[in-house]
Amino acid sequence: MPSSALHVARTGLEAQDTRMRVIANNLANVGTTGFKRDRANFATLAYQDARVAGQQSSNETAFATGLNLGTGVGVQATTRIDTQGSLQTTGNALDLALDGDGYFQVTLPGGQLAYTRAGNFSRSAEGLLVTAQGYALNPAITIPEGASAISISQDGTVSATIAGQTEPAGLGQITIASFANPGGLQSRGDNFLVETAASGAAQVGAPGELGRGNIRQGFLEASNVNVVEELVDMIETQRAYEINSKMISAVDEMLQNANQTL
Repeated sequence: MPSSALHVARTGLEAQDTRMRVIANNLANVGTTGFKRDRANFATLAYQDARVAGQQSSNETAFATGLNLGTGVGVQATTRIDTQGSLQTTGNALDLALDGDGYFQVTLPGGQLAYTRAGNFSRSAEGLLVTAQGYALNPAITIPEGASAISISQDGTVSATIAGQTEPAGLGQITIASFANPGGLQSRGDNFLVETAASGAAQVGAPGELGRGNIRQGFLEASNVNVVEELVDMIETQRAYEINSKMISAVDEMLQNANQTL
C-alpha cells in the first residue's frame, strides 16, 4: 500500500507541474496580441477494484459498497479560452481587430492556410497586406503604391484614395473564417492556429454575417489573460505540488519505520 501511495503522489506532482507550465505560458503571453489563455483539465486515472459493490459477501448477502482504490491523476487536455480580449486603440490604419467570433486567414509558405486573431498587419514591398512574418492575408489584398486614406469597413471592404483619382477605389474584401469547434484548432506558434479534424472545416464569409465578428480598423485585440487570476491559480498549483511532495516524504518515513521494525 505505501508504494502505491508513492505512485499516486508522483502522478499528482506531474499533473501540477504540467498545470504550472500552462499558467507560465499564459503569463508569458500577457502582452501578445490576440492571445487566448489555456486551462489544464485533469482526470482521474484508472481505479483498482478490490471489491465491487453488489458482490456477494455471503450466501445470503451482498456488499453495499465497494472497495475502489484510485491510481492518481493525469492531465486530460488543455482548453483554449476564447473569450474576447479588450480592444486597444493604435491609430494605425493597417491594425485590425475582430470584435466578436472568427479568425483572419493567412497563407503560410507552401500554401497552407492558418488562422489568427492578431491583426497587426503591414504593407509589403509588393503592396500586399501581410503579417509581421511576411505571410499574406487571404484573400490577398494589394494596396497600390501612392495610395492614401486607406479605409477598412466593419464588413471587411477595403478602399483607398489612388493618386489622380477623386473617388476612393475598392481594393477587395477581407473575409473571416469561423469553425464549428474552434477549441479543436491546433496552436502552431507565431499567433497561428491550423485546422484539424476536431475543429471542422472553415466556414468563410464576410465579417458580421452568421455570428462572425466585425472588423475594427485602428484597433488591436489584447491578450485575454487576467494576471490576477493566473497568480491565484499559480499559488493554488504551488500549494497542491507542496502537498503531494509532503505525501511522498510521509510515505517514505512510513517505509523506513516498517523496514526498521520488521
